[in-house]
Amino acid sequence: MRTGSLLLLASLLPGLLAGAQSNFDSQANRWVISGNRSSVTFRLTENGAFIAESLQDLQSGDFWVSAGQKSAPIRMQAGNEVYDSDRMYALVNHFVTPLTSGAGIRQTIILQDLQNTAQMTFTADVYDDQPVIRFRTRYRNLTGTTAYVTAVNMVPWTVADYHRRYTALRVNQWSVDARPEDFEPLQTVLDLSGAPVQLTSGAHGQQCGWLALRDGETRGLFAGWEFDGRTKASMRQDGTNGFVEISASILDLHHPVAPGEEFAAPAGFVGMFHGDFDEAGYRTQRYVEAVLAKPAPNASFPYVSWDSWGYDQNVNEDTLRLNADLAAKAGVELFVVDLGWARGIGDWYADSQKFPSGLGALGDYVHSLGMKFGLHFALAEADPNSPVLRDNPDWTASVSDGYHGAASLCLAHQPARDWVVQQAVRLIDEYHVDWILQDGENMVKECTKPTHTHDPADSNYANSVNGLNATIQAIQTARPNVLWENCENGGNMMTFNMVKMYVTSITNDASGSMASRRAVYGATYPFPPRYAERYMSGDEGLDPYVTHSYRFGGNWAIMNRLPELTVDQLGFLGQEIARYKAGRTEISRGKVFHHAAPSTNATDAIQSYDPETDSAIAVVTRAESAGPQYIFRPKGLDPDQRYTVFFDIDPSVYSMSGSQLMTNGVRVPLPTVYSSDVVHIQRMQ
Repeated sequence: MRTGSLLLLASLLPGLLAGAQSNFDSQANRWVISGNRSSVTFRLTENGAFIAESLQDLQSGDFWVSAGQKSAPIRMQAGNEVYDSDRMYALVNHFVTPLTSGAGIRQTIILQDLQNTAQMTFTADVYDDQPVIRFRTRYRNLTGTTAYVTAVNMVPWTVADYHRRYTALRVNQWSVDARPEDFEPLQTVLDLSGAPVQLTSGAHGQQCGWLALRDGETRGLFAGWEFDGRTKASMRQDGTNGFVEISASILDLHHPVAPGEEFAAPAGFVGMFHGDFDEAGYRTQRYVEAVLAKPAPNASFPYVSWDSWGYDQNVNEDTLRLNADLAAKAGVELFVVDLGWARGIGDWYADSQKFPSGLGALGDYVHSLGMKFGLHFALAEADPNSPVLRDNPDWTASVSDGYHGAASLCLAHQPARDWVVQQAVRLIDEYHVDWILQDGENMVKECTKPTHTHDPADSNYANSVNGLNATIQAIQTARPNVLWENCENGGNMMTFNMVKMYVTSITNDASGSMASRRAVYGATYPFPPRYAERYMSGDEGLDPYVTHSYRFGGNWAIMNRLPELTVDQLGFLGQEIARYKAGRTEISRGKVFHHAAPSTNATDAIQSYDPETDSAIAVVTRAESAGPQYIFRPKGLDPDQRYTVFFDIDPSVYSMSGSQLMTNGVRVPLPTVYSSDVVHIQRMQ
């Protein structure tokens, strides 16, 4: 099978190397879709099965042959009809269009099953400079009755295993329960018997919506899915039959599709990498920034922000103005008023006793100091005694998540969704808001009420796509210049649909330096560093160990009560903010290298290498380990180039070659427990 596939590939290579294009062989019903970095081949076989035949990374030469007819890119069930590798189709139409997001093309293939129950529109996107294929399926119901879509696999991919062993990687996300495994990267060697390595993603899931696997020869695949609801994904290897399979299926799906109507499955993507799991992360992150992510507002992003949660809900106009004055002097760029500004959760009008001059006046004052103004908004929550629930008690979801005593709203219920949109647009306008800190407990609500406008058995999909996503899209369409931060009482919805709506996401909540470093270490496998925001509370004090723990990632949200700091502490904070700003672009666009994971009894290290400037920055932090120094061996440098090495704290300056640095390393003094330093490596001109 491998020899025949390689011969097929060799015959197609001249067309593959010319950039983004699609070649269709009408006799074989085969599509070869390629950019300058990757290619994918699909085929409608003689008996009508629609399959994926191969993937190739044109830079590394890594070639992935699909495992025969098992790799069907359409896997869905509607009613009793199953659409998979055994389903037979006829070709209706196919065409190519240029992509508007990312340089590349979209191949559209329209198929009709031979039993005339459905028309499937399958799209595959291929990009220049990205070893990634993005795909999705739209199902049209051709029967005379409503069909219920009950199963969708968003990343159905099966490849030949070449008799190699494979290691799987997945990353936990945040949980409100205090567990040490938050954002822990987990590696597991796949069992040849076919036992799956499983993960559950989405709001209130256990893992991020991403997976990766690699063989012993450093060939690898990664995959992600663009869905915020709960998903069960898996990786498994069947050594007997010689294949590796990945999948990601929507849980509790029961979506009605009327005759003639369509259901669009959430998109998924599969990418290729050659190297270690840091390379898998880097390729994922570059794709996310180029294609999926909400664009960063400017080159100065991620921001340094101040957040009022250090005062809990005990905020008022005078206190916030004092903090705004000091925040602006320290270099803060975004000033956020957290929970407590409104009359109540769900009663989204400013508390006039706390803000006698009006919350809009505070927003104007913040703007006058040169900062952006942000507000906390728990859009899917409402206090049981709030006016909206007194007037509309049925708008609650059937399961309440108990966010600060509030009840959960069902955003899949259209009247509730419309009301939330109206409230958001009003508060943005009245209070002169630039930034929304979205919060809540479980953003994809559970609701089985038959009185609502969604199907009672379709809560997971409906409250994700027709609820949360539709609500935010409507608000952002009405007020496109307002930026959004994802928070679900912490980073508990780390998905590739999330990145399309928000410019950043919290990882851990305000839970300390060690937890912050753990979160960044794990989250920067699937997500760009700007989606690893951290909240720094004032409870830890203020010293280099603390501030260095928040150096890597973005935004850096400071919750200290600034008027209570000494002059020296304010000066130190201003210095650390300036240093954060000096390195944030380098970190954001660089390749993240995970050197040593944070642990209570160890020294941890994380690095970013910026290929544009051939420079690196690393944060090295000693917790309770006994070692007074750490030998840091950077990665990614040019071995023949000379570099200058310097630090935030240690006064030493070195001139070393890339080869010396990567082989022998550089000594980072860490003289005491809870000490740290930041290593800067810059190319010598």
